[in-house]
Amino acid sequence: MINYEENIEVKGARVHNLKNIDITIPREKLVVITGLSGSGKSSLAFDTIYAEGQRRYIETFSAYARQFLGGLERPDVDKIDGLSPVIAIEQKTTSKSPRSTVGTITEIYDFLRLLYARAGDAYSYNTGEKMVSYSDEQIRDLIKKDYDQKKINILAPVIRSRKGHYRELFEQIAKQGFVKVRVDGVVVDITKGMKVDRYKVHDIEIVIDRLKVIDTEDFDKRLSETINTAMYSGENVLMVLEEGQKIARYFSRDLMCPTTGISYPNPEPNTFSFNSPKGMCSHCSGLGHVYQVNEKKIFPNKKLTIKAGGIAPLGEYKSSWAFKQIDTIGQRYKFDINTPIEKISEEAINVLLNGTVESFDLDSKTLGVKRTYKIDYEGISNFITNQFNEADSTSIKRWAKEYMDKITCPTCDGSRLRKESLNFKVDEKNIAELAHLDISELAEFFKKLPKKIQGNQLKIAEEIIKEISTRVQFLLDVGLDYLSLNRSSKSLSGGEAQRIRLATQIGSQLVGVLYILDEPSIGLHQRDNERLIKSLEALRDLGNSVIVVEHDKDMIERADHVIDIGPKAGKYGGEIISEGKPEDLKNFNTLTADYISGKKQIEVPKQRRKGNGKKITLSGCTGNNLKNVTASFPLGKLIGVTGVSGSGKSTLINETLYPIMNAYYFNGVKKPMPYKKITGLEHIDKVIDINQSPIGRTPRSNPATYTGVFSEIRSLFTKTSEAAIRGYKPGRFSFNVKGGRCETCQGGGLRVIEMNFLPDVYVECETCNGKRFNRETLEIRYKGKSIADVLEMTINEAVDFFELIPKIHRKLKTIKEVGLGYISLGQQSTTLSGGEAQRIKLATELSKRDTGNTFYILDEPTTGLHFEDIRVLMEVLERLVDKGNTILVIEHNMDVIKMADYIIDIGYEGGKGGGKLVAKGTPEEVCKDKKSYTAKFLRKELGL
Repeated sequence: MINYEENIEVKGARVHNLKNIDITIPREKLVVITGLSGSGKSSLAFDTIYAEGQRRYIETFSAYARQFLGGLERPDVDKIDGLSPVIAIEQKTTSKSPRSTVGTITEIYDFLRLLYARAGDAYSYNTGEKMVSYSDEQIRDLIKKDYDQKKINILAPVIRSRKGHYRELFEQIAKQGFVKVRVDGVVVDITKGMKVDRYKVHDIEIVIDRLKVIDTEDFDKRLSETINTAMYSGENVLMVLEEGQKIARYFSRDLMCPTTGISYPNPEPNTFSFNSPKGMCSHCSGLGHVYQVNEKKIFPNKKLTIKAGGIAPLGEYKSSWAFKQIDTIGQRYKFDINTPIEKISEEAINVLLNGTVESFDLDSKTLGVKRTYKIDYEGISNFITNQFNEADSTSIKRWAKEYMDKITCPTCDGSRLRKESLNFKVDEKNIAELAHLDISELAEFFKKLPKKIQGNQLKIAEEIIKEISTRVQFLLDVGLDYLSLNRSSKSLSGGEAQRIRLATQIGSQLVGVLYILDEPSIGLHQRDNERLIKSLEALRDLGNSVIVVEHDKDMIERADHVIDIGPKAGKYGGEIISEGKPEDLKNFNTLTADYISGKKQIEVPKQRRKGNGKKITLSGCTGNNLKNVTASFPLGKLIGVTGVSGSGKSTLINETLYPIMNAYYFNGVKKPMPYKKITGLEHIDKVIDINQSPIGRTPRSNPATYTGVFSEIRSLFTKTSEAAIRGYKPGRFSFNVKGGRCETCQGGGLRVIEMNFLPDVYVECETCNGKRFNRETLEIRYKGKSIADVLEMTINEAVDFFELIPKIHRKLKTIKEVGLGYISLGQQSTTLSGGEAQRIKLATELSKRDTGNTFYILDEPTTGLHFEDIRVLMEVLERLVDKGNTILVIEHNMDVIKMADYIIDIGYEGGKGGGKLVAKGTPEEVCKDKKSYTAKFLRKELGL
């Protein structure tokens, strides 16, 4: 008997390419599933075990609730026993919203908001004094004590420093039974039709009562009622004015400045949220930046005349309403359309930019009479701003954005919060200052905080500080000490986002859960790997089961149990080829075992390439954390850019170098991070960036359509004699348009049967039997195969089948060369792994005729690749470089780094401790650096 409390039992798993496998996975252990890319690791971990866990969870809801959730179909498996609640930590799940930050994802910011709302001290933004608030009883006692035997007026402020005649307000006050008001420091009686100068700024208070302060019971009762009435009329603020004095004293139920009387509403956690109207800066709506029109972009060349296109958004002169208005403005301000911009007066430029509404008279030379002209002109700057804020069309917004700069919001200075929220402090720091700190500095702040506060404040804050400190510590444990809480989540790499979610999960301290992680070591330097493995062991030691899909050697060696799936990929994989403790792996004859035991390895090249002697030099980069970096990229070499996570690699390459090159060769619109200058761009022909974003988001996208080979195949089918007789065009062979596709399933091959409160069922279309095309289209055959048969072929089969058609053969051969021979031409893009999608992009680019002078940028191309796949990939890259191209790889994987001809190492640490160029040169030269972390691991790898 299998003990389900100790094991998870999977029987008959057949999802994707799994070959009806049975497996027992020990619970409360760290289990690593490894194997070649595409062998079926994710199919077992995510599409079988996780999918079944999710389905069981949703089954617990009522049928009514399930119909809104959209059902989950049962994975193709006979049974799974011993499954506990499942949480998947994948790479693709961070929010792309500009409002999502590291603080909001980890929930640390929520605790900070609570800390400031309950234990923060408020300070006046006018005088910097500490704010005070009183209860009605305290106010009564203070008045009796401070004004004993004195005559006082109790006032309720209703208008503060605002313009207006306020006639209606005076009428309203009179109707409430009050007879006197104090206007601008003078007490007057309210008269019928009374009003004040509407163009001046006024302060108006209602005189609620006039009293002499004595110590009797009746007086106490009257004073309490007066205070209550004054608080009601003055919105929780009242003023006490001694007879004969000019300056009144303020009292408030809310937080209030004792000198100027400004008050803040009582703080709530929402007061400190930049996503809530209560806390956000009203100018930038809590985003921290605004777009502002740049005058230099509107008048790029001031030597040009208006007629020749001196005003960039309007272009050259044409007979339009805008130019007619400019003619009229010209008559008023003494210029015309042939005047160069630099000769036009500043006043006129201001009108052109910001608009005006005015009338003026001019003598008509021809008629000899005066004519009146009226200008009602919006102004170019206002027009662009309005289009950007209000236009529905993306293209118009993009047009407007060309003339604008993204600047830090001048009102909140990028802190995203209103000034009231920023004047609450804990240990002399406001919440925005804490959100700016690196996680390591934040940890230090909270370590010292309990000693710096006392009394009630400490009592209230104690538990919150404990919660924040533990969560911050978990972020440090997964190697994210260089991030700050206000870092936008869309700027995080896949690996960083996954490790943040991991830290959040460890922080929640759940027990008895099954965690499934997808390559958490992505984007992590070898130095931080140890921290990550310790975090996973901590999850396991709490009493959880942890399954990790991983290729990392250290992770495999530290696992309690390893499952190797193979032997090859795609339809040749899907079997368990070995399992057991890491040390037992070496007894099996598998690719993974060979690489771990050192039988097989990726060879270090005998000599490094010399390159072509030319280089691109980028100098003075200061984006994000870069500290005035100047880097040279020698051409004709394989360049590796290395450094710990957060050191500034992506800022230098993806945010600075690539946008500059893309704009130079292809007029790209993305603005690069700040830099001083770049030289040497003339030495190459084009730049190609290959990243990890998915190649298609719908099941209709597949490798054949993405690489463009399907268009060639369709053209080939139209050239067969039968298709020519019937007059079929290439569209006939597309499953996305009417004509050749099966109309029952609209070319999908499957039909969705909606089951209301049960999961939707996908059934094979009975008309075309899953072939996607109608009978007439399938009658057209090339070498005995229909278009549907071709889509079902694997790349390996298709390479042989289309051997004689060079255009098709070349594209397919490249896909085979990057190690994807096992996928089928028509496989849905949504079922491809991240590593596979990136290699299909790579193959698409490689199949284009390279000029022998192209600059390729690859961001962590080894993501999701097994040791053997890395070897195949490196062979492809080596061939490209041998033809004269330059390849730049951002990478942590030592197998790639040791093969580079030139390394640029950025460090030493991440975040504020990074951003410097630490070492550069061949791997052997970089190894000599004693402080570089990369050098330390590289020496081990090269055996130096």
